[in-house]
Amino acid sequence: MKNKKLQSMIVIGMLSSISFILMLFNFPLPALPAFLKVDFSDVPALIAAITMGPVAGILVAFFKNVLDWLFAGSPTGVPVGHLANFATSILFITPVYVIYRRIASKKGMILGLTAGTLSMAIGMSLLNYLVFLPMYTYFLNMPAETGNALFGTIVLGILPFNLIKGIALAAVVLLIFNSMYSWIEKQRLYYQS
Repeated sequence: MKNKKLQSMIVIGMLSSISFILMLFNFPLPALPAFLKVDFSDVPALIAAITMGPVAGILVAFFKNVLDWLFAGSPTGVPVGHLANFATSILFITPVYVIYRRIASKKGMILGLTAGTLSMAIGMSLLNYLVFLPMYTYFLNMPAETGNALFGTIVLGILPFNLIKGIALAAVVLLIFNSMYSWIEKQRLYYQS
């Protein structure tokens, strides 16, 4: 049992490091706000969640954001973007884990990734409207956006961005899933037994 816990901690550390490195290779999407950047750092977090359980996936997402904040900092001084990225990760990986746990097949993975993408897009639209965009304007001493402008930013920026990001993540995860299915299943059975 101790051995399995130690192995889990080592794997979470390794996946967090990979996730942090992937976070560095972010890029904006044309025609969307420049502060929204796509990266593939949620892939290791998702692998951790599927193989070792949701807590492992959440820890990978947490550690990658802590590392990025320590190394890159934040324009606000407060890790608002990192909190948003952490929330995004949780909204994406949790539905995938829940569905894949019930339907451990390619179909289950596709259903999970679809649910994760929708959860992330809708959840982050609400969280940005209610929490993150107001936090940015507060900490950057910018004038607060009015209801219509804020709603426009969500509908024309945040929502499409998260849908595109979710589709891109799903495509990468499916490529990995197809080539590593037997390994993923072996790890899942080992860690979740």
